[in-house]
Amino acid sequence: MRPTLKGQRLAALFLLGCLLFNYPLLSLFAGYTRIWGIPLLYVYLFLAWGLLIAAMALMVERKDP
Repeated sequence: MRPTLKGQRLAALFLLGCLLFNYPLLSLFAGYTRIWGIPLLYVYLFLAWGLLIAAMALMVERKDP
């Protein structure tokens, strides 16, 4: 079976998600800094999660050549 380009992109997106939600990056945002009263870690988690979902939606809906 030949892997599709879409499958490879989704696997790369999965690996990116693993990196984004792993310890080294999370520790960068774990300080006492707040944005509009919300801790920076929560803002980072929400934005990273939303961007991963948006990227996955774009990849799944895209037509493979």
